[in-house]
Amino acid sequence: MPLLPLHPKLAEITARIRQRSATTRAAYLDNVARAKRSERQRAGMGCANFAHAFAAMPANDKLAIRQPKLANLGIVSAYNDMLSAHQPYGRYPELIKASARRLGATAQVAGGVPAMCDGITQGAAGMEMSLFSRDVIALSTAIALSHNVFDAALCLGVCDKIVPGLLMGALQFAHLPVVFVPAGPMASGLPNDAKARIRQQYLLGQVSRDELLEAETQAYHGPGTCTFYGTANTNQMLMEIMGLQLPGASFTPPEGPLRQALTDAAVARAVTLSENGTTLADMVTEKSVVNGIVGLLSTGGSTNHTLHIVAIARAAGILVDWDDFVELSAVVPLLARVYPNGQADVNHFHAAGGMAFLIRELRAGGLLHDDVVTVDGAGLANYCTEPWLDNGRLAWRTIPADSGDRNVLRALADPFSADGGLRMLAGNLGRSVVKVSAVKPEHRKVRAPAVVFEDQAELLARFERGELERDFVAVVRYQGPRANGMPELHKLTPALGILQDKGFRVGLVTDGRMSGASGKVPAAIHLSPEALAGGHIALVHEGDMIDMDCDAGRLELEIDAATLAARRPAPPDLSANERGVGRELFALFRRHAADAELGGSPLFLAAGN
Repeated sequence: MPLLPLHPKLAEITARIRQRSATTRAAYLDNVARAKRSERQRAGMGCANFAHAFAAMPANDKLAIRQPKLANLGIVSAYNDMLSAHQPYGRYPELIKASARRLGATAQVAGGVPAMCDGITQGAAGMEMSLFSRDVIALSTAIALSHNVFDAALCLGVCDKIVPGLLMGALQFAHLPVVFVPAGPMASGLPNDAKARIRQQYLLGQVSRDELLEAETQAYHGPGTCTFYGTANTNQMLMEIMGLQLPGASFTPPEGPLRQALTDAAVARAVTLSENGTTLADMVTEKSVVNGIVGLLSTGGSTNHTLHIVAIARAAGILVDWDDFVELSAVVPLLARVYPNGQADVNHFHAAGGMAFLIRELRAGGLLHDDVVTVDGAGLANYCTEPWLDNGRLAWRTIPADSGDRNVLRALADPFSADGGLRMLAGNLGRSVVKVSAVKPEHRKVRAPAVVFEDQAELLARFERGELERDFVAVVRYQGPRANGMPELHKLTPALGILQDKGFRVGLVTDGRMSGASGKVPAAIHLSPEALAGGHIALVHEGDMIDMDCDAGRLELEIDAATLAARRPAPPDLSANERGVGRELFALFRRHAADAELGGSPLFLAAGN
């Protein structure tokens, strides 16, 4: 397929990001250059230090690691067997070590990072540590690689904050090549729309708890990523379109010989990259970050990535903001409909052509930078092919010209919509993002009185008492990074969805997050500045009119400027956010967290980026 020239808007925004980031990127690359060596990382180590590094290795590995020309790979794993997506990783270290040995290399588990499940903590106190777990994972990744005996790294992670955290940490060792090794989605179970319907029926008292639990068990039933297109699967899309994992690896099932072959190939690429001098800094650039944003927009991916992509970029000295997302969204069409912005799951998306079809269409239309370095080599051409086993050997083949299902995946010439799935809303309340790909056009404009909450439990309690049977905009505040760690508020989705289904005009405005699987109800989220940082959301009174227009990009509190300036926020009682389930340990994170538009992380502010 012939390639069109790069779209001028992509060229313009990439140039703007490069100019904006000139100082911070130069400082970052200088650090990378200082760490890079022409010999193996372990060369020149003190003998006692080096002996500690291989004391527990098998005898043959001990002999190999002492050979100065052979690569030693560091495995950073987010394995635990509570997360279905990460349960397959339990066997990966031994598989990777065996694969490395066949190549004449060695591999060691450099360290483990925590991996919490947002699905388990939704609506509970533990969710207040979810966003900051990303930063803990980044710190843990840095500790794992700090032993300085590795020539490349393999990162094992899938879910919500884990992949961004792994990449943020790995970017501090960008003088090394880094390959991401996914594990794949679980088999399709109860359809996502049926699951959502039963959740609403439970709230209405139409089904029992046992019936609800049985439905959830049918939806989440085995190893692999949850199959809706939430943050975990958006992570996989992002790593593939940025070229940080192998073509077609994202959504290949966890079990079977093809998955094993892809894992073996990832090890081989890590060894090769360590030998040819390719580094993570070569791969994560302004161009690959823009490619990641294009992938997010073209698939209607998780809103969480308006935080994560910003934080990942800042970890590499690259400064992006929501204006970049918005301007790209105006020229990037929506090519995929995967639940919650459609009925299909990621297995259906994969079967319809998946990432290879998506990348081929965007690349051919001039909507991706092709002159990028990837773990597979130069450019994105191989990412337009799909992996298969040719007589038991891994190979890549050309995909069909047409989508396997136009209800799930479409060509660039026939998109679901002419623009992307995310937009920014701005006005006197601040700046926020909204995921419009899952919101029907008739629900994208809400002008209604505010109903103010400072806790999501309060909203649910008023819903259960029947006090919200009207048009309103729910204002849920003091949910930002500094207030309580910015938890997801996905548990509000069924209740708000019920009210919208009854014909009420309903919207949500919050300085918190919604799940990557949220949709249906228009939600202005990640509002910045947050309430605790002086954001005007703290000044909203019950009954104030709010105009929320997702098409026009407007979010306005309808009071005059003088009245707004004269208001003072009531001092919030946030003491409950500071105790229990380990929240005491995260006071430093809350105190120093950046605004949502800066990625919500406390890690990079001191460095000026």
